[in-house]
Amino acid sequence: MEVSVIGSSQAKILKTDLACRELGLLSFKNGGRVSWGKSQISFGRSCGLRNSGVRLTLKAVQTEAIRPQKISRPQSHGVRLYVGLPLDAVSYCNAVNHAKAIAAGLKALKLLGVEGVELPIWWGVVEKEAMGKYDWSGYLALVEMVHKVGLKLHVSLCFHGSKHAKIPLPEWVIKIGEQNPSIFFTDRTGQQYKECLSLAVDEVPVLEGKTPVEVYNDFCESFKSSFSSFIGSTIDGISMGLGPDGELRYPSHQGLSRSSKVPGVGEFQCYDKSMLALLKEHGETTGNPLWGLGGPHDAPAYDASPSSNSFFKDDGGSWESPYGDFFLSWYSSLLVRHADRLLSLASSAFGDSEVAIYGKVPLVHQWYKTRSHPAELTAGFYNTQNRDGYEVITEMFAQHSCKMILPGMDLSDEGQLQEGLSSPEQLLGQIWSACKKHGVEVSGENSSDAVAHGGFEQIRKHLSGEDAAHSFFYQRMGAYFFSPEHFPSFTQLVRNMKQPQMHTDDLLSEEEKAKEPVAATSESGIQMQTA
Repeated sequence: MEVSVIGSSQAKILKTDLACRELGLLSFKNGGRVSWGKSQISFGRSCGLRNSGVRLTLKAVQTEAIRPQKISRPQSHGVRLYVGLPLDAVSYCNAVNHAKAIAAGLKALKLLGVEGVELPIWWGVVEKEAMGKYDWSGYLALVEMVHKVGLKLHVSLCFHGSKHAKIPLPEWVIKIGEQNPSIFFTDRTGQQYKECLSLAVDEVPVLEGKTPVEVYNDFCESFKSSFSSFIGSTIDGISMGLGPDGELRYPSHQGLSRSSKVPGVGEFQCYDKSMLALLKEHGETTGNPLWGLGGPHDAPAYDASPSSNSFFKDDGGSWESPYGDFFLSWYSSLLVRHADRLLSLASSAFGDSEVAIYGKVPLVHQWYKTRSHPAELTAGFYNTQNRDGYEVITEMFAQHSCKMILPGMDLSDEGQLQEGLSSPEQLLGQIWSACKKHGVEVSGENSSDAVAHGGFEQIRKHLSGEDAAHSFFYQRMGAYFFSPEHFPSFTQLVRNMKQPQMHTDDLLSEEEKAKEPVAATSESGIQMQTA
């Protein structure tokens, strides 16, 4: 018996096994059951039909009679599709989590025709106990699994922590932070963000006599040495972590309320001692010492709207004043210089390897339809209705020959709350245009594990046409990924990307269509046809 998982509302039965694979047909022979947490992924066997010549097609959607269809011509751009492994694929204790489920999932992705997988590698796991004491064992085991299946691997070097994955910064860094809290970002109320280091200390020897940039460089060199046999072959891409959640931005969202329907503007993160010292220096250098004493006094709180205070108001807001330009220019320039340092480091460390270097720029689309773009300003992007804040960033990426990952490619303007004056499509278009102008290749990513209604269509739009993304990182493998509610839509996405144009000889003739027996049931979600 052969059990197949098909991700579309109709199954196309072709004459060759190769054609089945190209269409995204997922086959598991000899059965098996895979458990993932509390959920179960069954690629199952049983039914007592081992020798019956019957083929079961497990359906995650309501079934219907199988009718051959014409197969459309594929796009020729060849977008490379990667699926993110679980954030905790390697646990805080440096062991491979869900090993059997991941192994089965890797085989499934290989059969679907997915290019590879993306693996987050955490600073807090590898260099957990002491500076310079690296333990790559869990990640080496997982990379070996990917290698054996024959998939490519994109590695994300994560110099931040994650509450979701329950992986903090290294223990020794946290201890330093307890004695010197100025290594963390701080807002105006004194609240600290302890999931990454403040960019203000990039070149300050706050880590046992070394600067964070020096520690990141040592980490990269150790990674390069430990994975040398895989780099350039199995490992074909490396993302450099640039800030919170790996993205180039300030943690301006840290105090946002999850219960609020309309997102607030966020807050500036410039109140740790190191940031304030740099701001004071900037004020004195530019002849405005009083402006360098602190951040904007009239900026709203995290959950507030732009009009709740005077800084972000569309008409007469302080953001358009000489002081506003002074502060926003300084605040955004620190972010750009931070990215410049880390991408330069990555290019230097891996420049002689046959791997592509990436950095992720967030899609801060809330309040984009206002003149001031406040959510972008607090995140560090000096982008307003009258000023392009992404030109300087794409220029810097181009200078270091780095590719850019843009998340949110599943989002549409239609799916946003009107009150939030959001426009992910316009912002994505703006950043993409800047990348095209400076020759920076764009790779896409979805915004969350649960792609909303219409999200797959948005992704397909960005993966077709002349300006298609170079590659796409689909986030992320887990129980929901393989669920009946999700997996069929994903396999359809793969099919649309990989589906070849079939010759007429490969399609069923009219006579064969008439002879093809089909039995279907919509109650069980299982289709049976003679093999």
